Amino acid sequence: MGRRFVDERRRDPYYRAAQRDGLRSRAAFKVAYLDDRFHLFRPGARVLDLGAAPGGWSVVARARVGRRGVVVAVDPRPIEPIDGVVTVRGRVGDPALVARLADAPFDVVVSDMSPRISGAYGTDHARSVGLVRDALGLARVVLRPGGSFAAKVFDGDLVPELERECAQDFEEVRRTKPPASREPSSEIYLVARGRRAAAPAPSTVRTGGPRALDI
Repeated sequence: MGRRFVDERRRDPYYRAAQRDGLRSRAAFKVAYLDDRFHLFRPGARVLDLGAAPGGWSVVARARVGRRGVVVAVDPRPIEPIDGVVTVRGRVGDPALVARLADAPFDVVVSDMSPRISGAYGTDHARSVGLVRDALGLARVVLRPGGSFAAKVFDGDLVPELERECAQDFEEVRRTKPPASREPSSEIYLVARGRRAAAPAPSTVRTGGPRALDI
């Protein structure tokens, strides 16, 4: 960790506020902004947090859905336990994860997933869009009609097509950049609300397989 990075972080008001308030990361202020602006969470809601480590978004979601709500945090990395949050080791896009979550419908799916940075912006942008598509694919399976989806993406020429893909499933799609996002960063957030009801699937006979997550 370079000295310049450390100095910039110390001057960062969101980093200092996160330290002061005992938050797990400054990213907590981003999801708080998304909720304040778009009303994603409500008391009693069921929230799926993708790319959750170290848990900053899950802490905010848990506080806002209250005791009657449910928050499930998913990440391939371990997450330190959070009171009232179910943590799941898994990678978005893995069919095994879909099978575990498919029978536990959610009201909100949020994703702060980010690709491993290569330094080539076109590559990083495309990878970021791919992660949002993975998250959207999971949301299509687990999200209730009327539900909401929010995901981080690196801005670029693929975003308009990604917005059109979201619009196929949601009544409203918006883009925003929270104040806590650093000015030089290309990250923006797509927020999609009003999940449309999926067309009924042909009846099938379910066979044995991974059990749904008991949440």
